Amino acid sequence: MQDFNVTVSHLPNRMVVALQGELDVDTCPHVTQATDPLSLHNHTLTLDMTGVSFMDSSSLTMLLRLRQRSDAENFLLELSGLQDQGLRILELTGALPLFRMRRPELPLPPQTNRKKPDSQDGELSAGSARLR
Repeated sequence: MQDFNVTVSHLPNRMVVALQGELDVDTCPHVTQATDPLSLHNHTLTLDMTGVSFMDSSSLTMLLRLRQRSDAENFLLELSGLQDQGLRILELTGALPLFRMRRPELPLPPQTNRKKPDSQDGELSAGSARLR
């Protein structure tokens, strides 16, 4: 079992949610738990997926729901650092055009006022099984 971590950084006009580990049926609820309370109207939400080593269909569902929320609440959702396997899922399902990708040459703003949700040290951790 691998740990899964979610880190939320609050920046001016932007929230960065960094994910680390396998994004699957067991860990997607941790992303939702971290993003649901965020007030994002007229802001940008960047999902930093550089550390995501695996995605399954539940991660696609979670991303599509977050995309729907971005339309409903008027915020920009962008994905950063999506690995080949995640890109392939979005391509195969036709969902890739729905997401804005942050190019690697555009660095994320420096992290200030970091907030890590729901634990004393701020990281959400959960075990996950690899589904392939």
